Amino acid sequence: MDQTLSGFGNVFVFLALGIVFVAGGYLTARMLRPSRPNPEKNSTYECGEEAVGSAWVKFNIRFYVVALIFIIFDVEVVFLYPWATVFKQLGPFALFEALVFAGILILGLAYAWVKGDLDWVRPTPNIPKMPEMPAGKTDGRRG
Repeated sequence: MDQTLSGFGNVFVFLALGIVFVAGGYLTARMLRPSRPNPEKNSTYECGEEAVGSAWVKFNIRFYVVALIFIIFDVEVVFLYPWATVFKQLGPFALFEALVFAGILILGLAYAWVKGDLDWVRPTPNIPKMPEMPAGKTDGRRG
């Protein structure tokens, strides 16, 4: 028998068993759980508080920016773990590559820091006002 076909067969069997396992879990839960809908259960919030105001509240973009920066750096640092586990086998070139990688991460962090994206409350800009014209002059023309 061809080994390639049996390898694909193994993948197919695991895929089919995974689908059956997930579908079986959903069907079993649907059959066993009680279904008693009422207006209070079907309301938007079930936290014990009445919903006040619109659901379209504008959140400060800083929440998302800080979360994205955290996820980016967290995932990138996870990429360093496999490198660290086989450090002795890789040699000095891999050390140089890892230092370049860490340097790029540090530059990205410095960029976000200098740009002010890590400041939770951004200071209000100090915009100078135009000086007011004296009372006698209106438009600066002689006439």
